[in-house]
Amino acid sequence: MLSFCGQDKCKLDKNGRIKFSPRIISDFKDACSGNVVLHCLPEGAVAVYPEDVYLQMRRQESRIAEQAASSALFRRNMRRFGAFSQSEVISSQGRITIPAAYRDHGQLSTDSDVVIIGVEIGIEIWNLERWQQEVLKIDEYNSLKSEQEIALDLRN
Repeated sequence: MLSFCGQDKCKLDKNGRIKFSPRIISDFKDACSGNVVLHCLPEGAVAVYPEDVYLQMRRQESRIAEQAASSALFRRNMRRFGAFSQSEVISSQGRITIPAAYRDHGQLSTDSDVVIIGVEIGIEIWNLERWQQEVLKIDEYNSLKSEQEIALDLRN
């Protein structure tokens, strides 16, 4: 069975907690026993990754200390990951608390719908309107890419 796929719509409770569907809870329990990392994405969503997936993403860098000493861009990237990432544990009720700063970043509020989408290595939590805009961008990109491929194929 596919892990971390599909979409769910839900709401945050008044304490900033989100309750995952049984399918998502099962995916996280299988992948990491519920130990996750929240990370604010530049696109405006909050990602939730199994802890080992997040660590793999961060280990892609080599010679970290040397790069941090010599590159302002690298230090900025480290700041972004450090400031906008936080460990959490999914509760026995299948919930996590989204910190206030992360809710602000994602425009996630208790009075609006949020969408949880699977991204194969974890999930992303989106404000419904932002997610609809992202889907339009994805569709526009795929349509343009398809048209370019067809035009290139016709020239050959």
